[in-house]
Amino acid sequence: MSQNHRPVPRLDLAPKLKRPLSLWNPLDYLGLLYWVFYFPQALRWYVSTFGGESNLQDAKTWRERWEWLRQNSVQRQLILQALMLIIVIPVVSSRLFEEIGISIDWLGVAWVVAWGVALGVAWGVTSGVVSGVAFGVAWGVVSGVMSGAASGAAFGVPSALTLFGLASGVASNVALFGVASGVASEVASYVAFFVALGVALGVALGVASGVASEVASYVAFFVALGVALGVGLCVVSAHPINWLFALPFTLLQRQQKNRQFPHFTPLPLPSLSFQIANWLRRDWETGLHNINQLLRFTLQFIPVVKAVNRVLAEIPKDQLIYRVAQLSEDPYDWKLVRFASASLSGVMKSEAVAWFFILTPWRQQIKAFFQTEIRLNTPARASAAGFWYLHEQQPDKATEAFAVVRELLYGDEMFTLAQILTFYQTRELAEITSLKLPSSPNPPLLRETTWQAIASLQRVIADVQLVQYSVSRSVRSFALNRALGELETILNSPDIIPQSERNLIIQTAQKWQEILLQVTGKIGDISITQPVSIPYIIGDPVQGNLFVGREDIIRQLEELWVKGNPLQSVALYGHRRMGKTSILLNASNCLGSKVQVAYVNLLRVGDCSQGAGELLIFITDAIAKTVNIPPPADRDLLDLPYLTFGRYIEQVIANIEGGLIIAFDEFEKIEELIEAGNINQDFIGFLRGMLQMSSKVAFVFAGLHTLDEMTEDYFNPFFASIIPPIRVGFLSLGATRQVLANPHDDFLLDYKPEALDRIYELTHGQPYLTQLVGFLLVRLYNDQVFEIGRPRDPMFTLEDVATVINDPEFFSRGRYYFTGVWGQATQGASGQQEILKALAPHLEGINLDRLSQETGMDETSLQEALKTLERHDVVRESDGCYSITVELFRRWVQISLGGKE
Repeated sequence: MSQNHRPVPRLDLAPKLKRPLSLWNPLDYLGLLYWVFYFPQALRWYVSTFGGESNLQDAKTWRERWEWLRQNSVQRQLILQALMLIIVIPVVSSRLFEEIGISIDWLGVAWVVAWGVALGVAWGVTSGVVSGVAFGVAWGVVSGVMSGAASGAAFGVPSALTLFGLASGVASNVALFGVASGVASEVASYVAFFVALGVALGVALGVASGVASEVASYVAFFVALGVALGVGLCVVSAHPINWLFALPFTLLQRQQKNRQFPHFTPLPLPSLSFQIANWLRRDWETGLHNINQLLRFTLQFIPVVKAVNRVLAEIPKDQLIYRVAQLSEDPYDWKLVRFASASLSGVMKSEAVAWFFILTPWRQQIKAFFQTEIRLNTPARASAAGFWYLHEQQPDKATEAFAVVRELLYGDEMFTLAQILTFYQTRELAEITSLKLPSSPNPPLLRETTWQAIASLQRVIADVQLVQYSVSRSVRSFALNRALGELETILNSPDIIPQSERNLIIQTAQKWQEILLQVTGKIGDISITQPVSIPYIIGDPVQGNLFVGREDIIRQLEELWVKGNPLQSVALYGHRRMGKTSILLNASNCLGSKVQVAYVNLLRVGDCSQGAGELLIFITDAIAKTVNIPPPADRDLLDLPYLTFGRYIEQVIANIEGGLIIAFDEFEKIEELIEAGNINQDFIGFLRGMLQMSSKVAFVFAGLHTLDEMTEDYFNPFFASIIPPIRVGFLSLGATRQVLANPHDDFLLDYKPEALDRIYELTHGQPYLTQLVGFLLVRLYNDQVFEIGRPRDPMFTLEDVATVINDPEFFSRGRYYFTGVWGQATQGASGQQEILKALAPHLEGINLDRLSQETGMDETSLQEALKTLERHDVVRESDGCYSITVELFRRWVQISLGGKE
């Protein structure tokens, strides 16, 4: 297999540790020592893998930091292991030196060890455990081991300087390169800094020592020493030995998945840049994964940047912005995106010059000779610059960058997005009110979740305008609550927004939230002086503004009936009281004027003792009511049902502009009539013939079942004409919240978030039960305030929910739902009720084997019954365990069986 056709190896450079380090395992101490000096990136990996998600930076005071450390056992243990290394290694090493005849200054050893402990602890508590461990161990071990020998042998000032240089070089290298930055783009800066530090220190010591005599000699000596010190520190920082060690692995194992990479040298490895470029060309996504592995666990930043720039320059323009967006999706280091536009070599040279000439007046003029600015002179650089500027919260500059690539695919979308994000600077209520955002682009979209967040902010702007200008206190209060709710939704889900624009949007939401919270006191609370009207509807279909939470199904119907040509027939199915009737009754209002929906409730048909003509009378009455065209005479339909109905449909088609949807609710009634012999089996074939008359007519069959669950002989003619059925399932958590908290604009009561979550846990978003709980909560409020006269907040709590649910009246009022689902379990596969009885006592569910034991059913029958229950949303399976989906139904079954909940 040629190299170009081989799959790209997926790097995994993380340590292969499967457990936390142990205080009692000596090998773990050796491993930690190796990490500190040769693989410091592993410390950060270790803490993030085993140390939990808590962040020390959230603790502001020393007391909070110590409390944080007390609660994080893994990180506390890591500090203890580091302290053991800082103390034990210098002491043992000094004792060995003493055994071979070297005099040891134990006071010096103790002093250096104490400093190592103090520095490690202080740094760890202030800057983080990882930095503290790395710096403390590196400084303490190197200084402690050498201090005793250096002092005991009376090496003098040069030795002391050498010791200082080595210890500080190792410690600063570990802390800065290995842990804190992890980026090799600053190598030149630190090299120049160390040389400048060495020279300056040498000159200072030379002048100070040479004041008394032979100034020139002392200055020359100490300058030479300072240069040597600086060069030594540079060598410590570059780690050429580490580079040489990895070189043969690099040259001999280019295609190995787990090849050796040096963790601790920023010196570029030969051919690594070309290899990364080949990965990116062959598999962009795997190549990006490998790049993040290299950035996280090595300092090979320079080859990575070169490879990315090389490949971005080759990408076709129609793919460019999409690829750069992937690069910016989750980079381990955002400087990678910056140097896809800026010159890495120019920045490195500029920073090196800045350190080397730090004390000179012409420092800035020399820096200006190097190219360090973001460049927009190619499409690739402009695209990367746009995402970099968004991340750096400079939307104005991002707009300029995306303007260069506006003609490319997704270019106009990103240009518009950058324009919109300039509103993050708004700091006053009036500024929010006056914002006029550009319209969102048409799909397909590159940043769909971002546009969803912006749509929420646009709704906030509309509500803020009501807050600012409405005269109605209730309208202002509700608008304010809605706006705060929208902002809270954004702030609660920041991770769904891409990284580049995340901070801009989150900071905008935070600023606007602060602004709105400042005006809450001015608007004041709404005074409730009379019983609150109950907006929740139980039993009857929900219509008008109360119909919420089914946007996904309405959207599917819109695609079939408004955007589709010809009209498509469809089946809606779901278990009882799931909202199918409400969807049918509201479909026409939600779909606009292009489609008219004639709703036919087959439960009201009766037994059709006079045959199909009686059923068609009922259907034509519903159609006539919808299209305002008089129906045929009843006698004509009874005498010649099919011919008369067909002529009427032709008349309807000729006189309507759009399409006609005939919606059959509870369509299982047709099968009952056929089985009873009241209408002929060819009725279904006749309906299918109606579809073939015109593309302007379609049917909806709504019921408990899909068509293929019905008797096949009856419904077989429809199988080729009906698209896959649409399932009417439970409401989502968000829709359940909307149904309860915002049933209409004038609703005066509210819910605690935890109360809404609890209702969802109990109902699983079942619409009927959700409405029933809301209905009883409002009635509870009215009884407590206006019947009993007990003042209370207009805010429902967990205690209110418990009060309503634990009242025996709840299950009595909900019996139509509970008995309906229970009765449905007698249809189809046998054994469904036995399964529900077995599951009811088990809140967390039981596995298949135990269920088989408790029901006594064979495996085939059990599986068939479970499939039926799952299809009707009565039972669900999770991790091999089966449980009743709706918690309130589980309780009803338990109570009905005579048990106690």
